Amino acid sequence: MKKFIEKYLDEVSQIASLIDTNEVLEVANELIKVRESKGRIFFIGVGGSAGNASHAVCDLRKLTGIECYAPSDNVSELTARTNDEGWETIFSAWLEVSKLTSKDIVFVFSVGGGSREKNISPGIVNALELAQQRNSNIVGIVGKEEGYTRKVANASILVPVVNNSHITPHSESFQTVLWHLFASLPELKINPTKWESVVAQI
Repeated sequence: MKKFIEKYLDEVSQIASLIDTNEVLEVANELIKVRESKGRIFFIGVGGSAGNASHAVCDLRKLTGIECYAPSDNVSELTARTNDEGWETIFSAWLEVSKLTSKDIVFVFSVGGGSREKNISPGIVNALELAQQRNSNIVGIVGKEEGYTRKVANASILVPVVNNSHITPHSESFQTVLWHLFASLPELKINPTKWESVVAQI
């Protein structure tokens, strides 16, 4: 067990050192632009990435003052649309009602990034097609180069694969690392985090 723990943590360290910081910078610039234009960020993801989307909305709204939403936070609407319309439109239909515009960002958290051909995460693909129709910017944090998000995004961060057996946990973990990075950027952060402000007073 100890050997596995050490290997897993070593993989985390490798990924952190291999992430393309230029890609991180490009996504950060998109977030700065959306705040300057008074646009909104819609975080979309499924499974663990949906949970990450909810947390990212909290942090970026509170710490950076950017208006953000996660369609998956509304469980009633999510399940109603899945039941009545099917899984494929859960995000795109939500974004249509929210009047997605060219000032907004659709921010994807996804391991694969979606694939129409393989019928993987079609809800994400449909949301991105709507974003393209509305000239909304698309950004993402993904674990697969060949996914739809990576192909169409204005800016995206690829989480490097260092072990094919751990693509999903590392991809979802680094979604968390990276949105916390954005919420901590001096160029974006306008409000303090609680514990840091308490420590600063001591």
